[in-house]
Formats: sequence, C-alpha cells, structure tokens
Amino acid sequence: MQVQTYLFFDGRCEEALDFYRRALGADISMLMRFKDAPEKPPAAAPGTDNKVMHATFRVGEATLMASDGQCQGKPSFQGFALSLTPKSEAEAERLFNALADGGKVQMPLGKTFFSPRFGMVADRFGVSWMVYVAP
Repeated sequence: MQVQTYLFFDGRCEEALDFYRRALGADISMLMRFKDAPEKPPAAAPGTDNKVMHATFRVGEATLMASDGQCQGKPSFQGFALSLTPKSEAEAERLFNALADGGKVQMPLGKTFFSPRFGMVADRFGVSWMVYVAP
C-alpha cells in the first residue's frame, strides 16, 4: 500500500505545476483537464473546462497528485508540510530559495542540532515545505 499526497490548488494548479517544474525540477507525467474527462464531473463549476481535473507529477523519487478541485480560488494548505531531503547543503540552499520566491520563510535555512541545513518555507501557493539535509 502507498500513501500519496494529493494537493488541491483551487484554480491555480497549472500555475503551481509550472512553478514546481522550474523550482524543483518536477516532471509532469499526466495532466487531464475537466473538458477531457470521459464524463463531466458532477461538481465541475461552469467555466472550468480548461482547469486541471487531475495531474500526476514527480519531485525526485516521490509522486504527487494535484487538481484545481472546485476552482473557487481559495486554496488552503494547513496541518502538514512536504519534506525535501537534498543530498547537499548547496542543493538545499537552491531548493529553499526557489520555494521561497514569492512565498514566506517560516524558519530560515540554517544549521540546527539535527542537521547542517534545515529550514521551513510556505511557497507562493501556501504549501509548507521543510528542507532537511541529513547529517
């Protein structure tokens, strides 16, 4: 069994996928728009034909899923964080800074008692990330 992360961007999914492609090197392996569904989803709001019904993307070895959901423009990501574990401090700096672009640093990337580099940031979509380099 797997547990996978599914992110609902409430109308900003394609923008988020483009951002993760640039910032993290994400690879979008599947993207289906509401207009391409074999059956119109019952919850699809008018004017959402070109919005993302479902997408699958990879960041490193992890597969994540995403959608525009109900497209109401109010994404809310609370109570969790995604954790990146780069192999080097230089890579941690690059990833952290890329995620912080347009976002909000919650804890600056720095040395801690458990890591040579650890930091927390909410990206421009409100998704919280922890960047951690193993000692």
